[in-house]
Amino acid sequence: MSAGVSIREIPVKTLADEPTTLAELAGDKALLVVNVASKCGLTPQYTGLVELQQTYGPRGFSVVGVPCNQFMGQEPGSAEEIAEFCSTTYGVDFPLLEKVDVNGEARHPLYQELVETADAEGAAGDIQWNFEKFLVDAKGEVVGRFRPRTEPKDAAVIAAIEAVLPQ
Repeated sequence: MSAGVSIREIPVKTLADEPTTLAELAGDKALLVVNVASKCGLTPQYTGLVELQQTYGPRGFSVVGVPCNQFMGQEPGSAEEIAEFCSTTYGVDFPLLEKVDVNGEARHPLYQELVETADAEGAAGDIQWNFEKFLVDAKGEVVGRFRPRTEPKDAAVIAAIEAVLPQ
């Protein structure tokens, strides 16, 4: 990423195929960016993500879901099918971006930057599986990385979110 350009300014598209950026989508909120999938053993993590959104949304926080079909084809649906599943099954009310690749040659530029961040054990690099989580503060700094099996309401995730809330 070029110097002076925030991760919040990387062009992305909403699930409805509208061009935007994380800054336009969520303003100056802290963000938890999560690659999501509808047919994964970890899909019930949507419940915890929705709860985080409800608890911390009013305090300057937003979850941002990024559908990805790279892990055993666990997000095969169209944008409309993903939106319907998330809404009717889990009551998702946080922003969802377009389905993208998070690993490999076609990795989305947003994930080119996110994967540079190390997890608690100091490991950076490729996304391991669906539901890997990245915490981005209000200034656009990636300040945390949580691996897929770390539940959204894990104490470490909660503490990290509370530490970066702008309000």
